[in-house]
Amino acid sequence: MGSYKDPNHGSDDVVENLVQRLRLYKPTPVSDETQFSVKRAAVLVCIFQGNNGDLRVILTKRSSSLSSHSGEVALPGGKQEETDIDDIQTALREAKEEIGLEPSLVSVVTVLEPIVTKHRMIVVPVVGILSDTKAFDPCPCADEVEAIFDAPLEMFLKDENRWAEEKEWKGEKYLLHYFDYEAENGKYLIWAFTAGVLIRVASIVYQRPPAFLELRPRFWDMAITGDIPKP
Repeated sequence: MGSYKDPNHGSDDVVENLVQRLRLYKPTPVSDETQFSVKRAAVLVCIFQGNNGDLRVILTKRSSSLSSHSGEVALPGGKQEETDIDDIQTALREAKEEIGLEPSLVSVVTVLEPIVTKHRMIVVPVVGILSDTKAFDPCPCADEVEAIFDAPLEMFLKDENRWAEEKEWKGEKYLLHYFDYEAENGKYLIWAFTAGVLIRVASIVYQRPPAFLELRPRFWDMAITGDIPKP
């Protein structure tokens, strides 16, 4: 975890440009049909500046004992609770529970369009900046998180160490992207939903499309189109 123990303080312009680009981003309005989704969750895309001045994102490997998505790489996050006032609170609360990241250390700069899963769960990506990296002492929740690591954000725009799998939903083809990454504490496969979110965030931050065909699932955008099936 050394990549965010000793941050580079000499490139404040990098973070400032990041913040400006994210704040200028205007999410596409969502349809009122999102009220029909009975499940809602949020994930935290927490970005910081690494030793070499690059932008990096915090990721987790889920515990192998979990009943769903066990052992997979994920962004910190989880289901909304009744006491959460909004998606931002959900993402920050879950990040504290899962990796020990205090909400006060994160400056939330934008909230992206909700993504709808096949199971009608709305997942909202919340994007924040971790400036004081020395104040973050990673503490994984043993019941939920097996490992914490970070990866370069720009990686998700490059056609390197990446492969894709063609899928189909209601007659429409889409691609699931897989990124192989070797961190200081192991090798990881970042794929599917998590990869899709990071491709989107990286495209906004670096203001360019990925160097590969994205072809995202249409159902991910059902919160925008209003096509979420009613229960």
